[in-house]
Amino acid sequence: MAWVVEAIAGLAGGFAMTLRHLWQRPITEEYPEYKRPLPARSRARIILTRDPEGEERCVACFLCSAACPVSCISMQSEQREDGRRRASWFRINFARCIYCGLCEEACPTLAIQLTPYFETCEQDILKLVAEKEDLLVDHGGKNREYNFYRVAGVTVLGGKGTHARESKPVNLKSNLP
Repeated sequence: MAWVVEAIAGLAGGFAMTLRHLWQRPITEEYPEYKRPLPARSRARIILTRDPEGEERCVACFLCSAACPVSCISMQSEQREDGRRRASWFRINFARCIYCGLCEEACPTLAIQLTPYFETCEQDILKLVAEKEDLLVDHGGKNREYNFYRVAGVTVLGGKGTHARESKPVNLKSNLP
């Protein structure tokens, strides 16, 4: 019998809420004129940032495209003259992006960052495909002083085994029985 009382109380509570809001004036926010303030950590449009020296942070490690659940990120890697890797082209399809932020979390160099800019509506769906030139900004984003190569301790010049604390490469044939 107690469950019947609970069911009636729940039903009456729902009707009471409906009746309470039935006589109130609706609250309408005119969107283009009034834009609701966003939370400080809201995530929307993706940008590619630069390190303090002005170089691109992206080293084309493909972790962002591997972490993306909808596969909207694609890129091609190449090696620069000084031995560092970079993305020769980088493409994001914002028509497929769900703004989950997994690409930002996966990026070891902090190259990908999400901004609060969310107004990406377009008539032509092909305009929602952003290339590297569209995504690159001239600042470091949220972490302006971070430089991946300085923190990682990787030497710019030289081959494998030339870093001060790095072991020489192992000869694979010496490991055979």
